[in-house]
Amino acid sequence: MNQAFFLILTTLNGLIKLAVAEGGFCSASPSIIDSGSGTNQLYWKATNPTLSPSHLQDLPGFTRSVFKRDHALITPESHVFSPLPEWTLTSGAYLITPAMGSHFVMYLAKMQENSLSGLPPYDAERFIFVVHGDVTLTNISGTSHKLMVDSYAYLPPNFHHSIRCDASATLVVFERRHSYLDNLPTEQIVGSTDQQPLLETPGEVFQLRKLIPTSLSYDFNIHIMDFQPGEYLNVKEVHYNQHGLLLLEGQGIYRLGDSWFPVQAGDVIWMAPFVPQWYAALGKTRSRYLLYKDVNRNPL
Repeated sequence: MNQAFFLILTTLNGLIKLAVAEGGFCSASPSIIDSGSGTNQLYWKATNPTLSPSHLQDLPGFTRSVFKRDHALITPESHVFSPLPEWTLTSGAYLITPAMGSHFVMYLAKMQENSLSGLPPYDAERFIFVVHGDVTLTNISGTSHKLMVDSYAYLPPNFHHSIRCDASATLVVFERRHSYLDNLPTEQIVGSTDQQPLLETPGEVFQLRKLIPTSLSYDFNIHIMDFQPGEYLNVKEVHYNQHGLLLLEGQGIYRLGDSWFPVQAGDVIWMAPFVPQWYAALGKTRSRYLLYKDVNRNPL
């Protein structure tokens, strides 16, 4: 037990020294996920991730991605983009799907100039979050909303809509078959993170915002969670909820099951029900991640 604890401390200390010495876990050239953005733009590192450690960037076959029965870490160097079905001039990378055991889909959509979205499958609800560029969301009545970085929209099942991009943009998209409750319809929601209030987190130090109403109509929520360097989850969580996570800013250590992973902006994590999970923020800047969580439904 003492040897295992010493090994963990030694590993964390080495990672912290690496982060300080190299300005983070990452110092390689920007990936091809997006380009042309200024380094001071919000979520710039999430859309311009770099491989870490830097001396491994040219090592053939190297990736930090890991897939296990109850969790997965999907890192940017292993993203595979292809044309998105029903979308025009848009490439997508499916990062979490039911093939790995989830009941939802999470993907990145890279929209080019004059691109247009398709509709999700029948009875599927959709959530979009803009991490680069801007898009215009239009519903069947012709009402339009311009969504910029840090803006989002929830779109109910079978809700006719379109997402148009005039330049370029990157979206993170969640879709799942809606679990209906009688006489409790959902509605379109459009907003931005900074419009949402900070919520109390008893026993914890992180800052929490919820982007979807907590009412019973909605069967999932999207959380934005902020950690300052050195802050960590007090609860080592084990629960029935599934998670899909995109690290938007910062870097840290994520425990998944019996493994400990260094993570950074641009990384995606899938967490199955009851997998032990824990996070600690490292580095010199805030960590922020976007988290999918199923809610308000009996697990049976």
